[in-house]
Amino acid sequence: MADKNPLQKCFLFIILSINLMVLQAETGQISQKKTYVVHMDKSAMPLPYTNHLQWYSSKIDSVTGPKSQEEEEGNRILYTYQTAFHGLAARLSEEEAERLEEEAGVVSVIPETRYELHTTRSPTFLGLERQESERVLAERVTDHDVVVGVLDTGIWPESESFNDTGMSPVPSTWRGACETGKRFLRRNCNRKIVGARVFYKGYEAATGKIDEEVEYRSPRDKDGHGTHTAATVAGSPVRGANLFGFAYGTARGMAPRARVAAYKVCWVGGCFSSDILSAVDQAVADGVQVLSISLGGGISTYSRDSLAIATFGAMEMGVFVSCSAGNGGPDPISLTNVSPWITTVGASTMDRDFPATMKLGTKRIFKGVSLYKGRTALSRNKQYPLVYLGRNASSPDPTSFCLDGSLDRHNVAGKIVICDRGVTPRVQKGQVVKRAGGIGMVLTNTATNGEELVADSHLLPAVAVGEKEGKLIKQYAMTSKKATATLEILGTRIGIKPSPVVAAFSSRGPNFLSLEILKPDLLAPGVNILAAWSGDMAPSSLSSDPRRVKFNILSGTSMSCPHVSGVAALIRSRHPDWSPAAIKSALMTTAYVHDNTFKPLTDASGAAPSSPYDHGAGHINPLKAIDPGLIYDIGPQDYFDFLCTQELSPSQLKVFTKHSNRSCKHSLAGNNPGNLNYPAISALFPENTHVKSMTLRRTVTNVGPHIASYKVSVSPFKGASVTVQPKTLNFTRKHQKLSYTVTFRTKLRLKRPEFGGLLWKSATHRVRSPVIITWLPPL
Repeated sequence: MADKNPLQKCFLFIILSINLMVLQAETGQISQKKTYVVHMDKSAMPLPYTNHLQWYSSKIDSVTGPKSQEEEEGNRILYTYQTAFHGLAARLSEEEAERLEEEAGVVSVIPETRYELHTTRSPTFLGLERQESERVLAERVTDHDVVVGVLDTGIWPESESFNDTGMSPVPSTWRGACETGKRFLRRNCNRKIVGARVFYKGYEAATGKIDEEVEYRSPRDKDGHGTHTAATVAGSPVRGANLFGFAYGTARGMAPRARVAAYKVCWVGGCFSSDILSAVDQAVADGVQVLSISLGGGISTYSRDSLAIATFGAMEMGVFVSCSAGNGGPDPISLTNVSPWITTVGASTMDRDFPATMKLGTKRIFKGVSLYKGRTALSRNKQYPLVYLGRNASSPDPTSFCLDGSLDRHNVAGKIVICDRGVTPRVQKGQVVKRAGGIGMVLTNTATNGEELVADSHLLPAVAVGEKEGKLIKQYAMTSKKATATLEILGTRIGIKPSPVVAAFSSRGPNFLSLEILKPDLLAPGVNILAAWSGDMAPSSLSSDPRRVKFNILSGTSMSCPHVSGVAALIRSRHPDWSPAAIKSALMTTAYVHDNTFKPLTDASGAAPSSPYDHGAGHINPLKAIDPGLIYDIGPQDYFDFLCTQELSPSQLKVFTKHSNRSCKHSLAGNNPGNLNYPAISALFPENTHVKSMTLRRTVTNVGPHIASYKVSVSPFKGASVTVQPKTLNFTRKHQKLSYTVTFRTKLRLKRPEFGGLLWKSATHRVRSPVIITWLPPL
């Protein structure tokens, strides 16, 4: 393949420059010790050593020299990795890390990365509670055999969502453990929570000892995030679940008969890569079939992305990995977790909402959302003074964000205060208003969030409104001498249209590491999701909030990721022999791209139609995904051959060769990464304008009826003609593989990518792939 285009080179240069600046800032003095993840070539261990730990220790000794009394060897090596990949995590100075990288058998030395969390109605919205689903999802013993590993903040085992009534004994193949610690005993595990482990060595090495007055040095979840994601994946049904009466109904996970293993890797100060990698390594060794990872840490090249390396090893072992796309939207190129062997999940809304209204003194009414339920309520028949402290209704400024300490009691006491969204948590703004004597808050979106509304359990009467409404409300407050308003909270409504809609915060493509690989892969519900919660944390997550709840409503790609993990567990229970790529293919090719008004999916940040860079292949459709008809399968060697097209040096490729016999077999035609057998099809025309045609190849496997005939159709494109050969695929047996080619011929080089779809349709199945054509700017 030709060299990467200038845009990609520029992007990679920026990544490396930022990483370098961060590294320099964190290192300070050259002798200061940091945690490094060291990837080792297992096959290079010399004969005198009887185990890898001995060898690793000698390598560390060779670069560190004599130790001081307080510097025991055990303090240098934090973890060793043996399953998903081979290596160790160690505390080293920059000089020592540089020396270690020169040692024989050392593949790479990567600095520790800090990751962040990407923070009832959904089963029904996804069709998992309809009568049809009872037939398709009739309970089987194999449902209980799938274990989903959740890497997060731990788990609150007393939640009713983890009740194991009716579950069969834990499978004998399960090798996990229930680690004990503060307020977490062995009896806290059961047939639902089959494993619970903690990983904190990297965190403590970076931040100091864990303060057990603030958080538990055990699998118990004080934060709530991990409990929420685990319950979303596989929570048992709980009737009457709600948050202050909102979203009342039965809460259940996507795969309520699957089991959960909690791997606590996130703490008050963040989630550190050495801990995350140890958890992935251990989870694979324990025997999980699905990994759910709702966190991210920016983007790095494949060979410098420790999570990409670890999940490659998990994929080799047959583990499906689902990761959140990130909450960096609506900015383009804001994705994390973009490796093709990871299923990258964006967030969407559902058809449930929590409406509220704001009525101005002019009698004009604006619609918003809220989850406020408290003793204090504003009368719908009375008007209250309204104030906005910003200087411009169209653009926020430091005085408009209601930051801590920014409000003068004299200006806000007894008034409804308008606060712009951003900078600080939404609920915290209401706390600031309340402390200053305000009686209510209107939270107005800025251009970043557009018309997307996220409901919160505020500490005082509050309503969130969109950007357009917000501008009008602020204009009224600034121009009227006696501006007044009142707020009314209306409860729960279902059947909202249009839905789903792409969440404004959901991170966007394109995937600049590899434009030939579409990311995100798909969408799942991630806005206003009800699930189990920690008994130690307020629903607002504010320490000053005394309220405690059993269920909470959260939004983020952290919430959409476990939806996909749970559906993957359902698919795995029906098709235990399917590869991770086959499961991803089933999810992507059955996804839908129209909302409940039968119009194309739209983007909450602007109400315009969304593109595959926003929604990937579309929104998950679990019942269809269990029976997709055809799948696009990809094996570990295929993924490795994809990496061979990414201009990685032999030593960089070696970090992915856990098995020493892995080498480039150049199976992708023309050494073109676009020929990876991905369920999405992306044609990338180079800068050379003489290249006017391109042919990509795909192979599908029949997993539907033994005898089936599929005919193809392709949406029209302005910039190119698209020809598929053959136009019909005739299958005569199950698991039969047939190939086809897609030829793109440029008619007009467009400045922007063009999007469409390719559909294979039989009498019983529809198998859709998004198609993207991109013309790189001429040199």
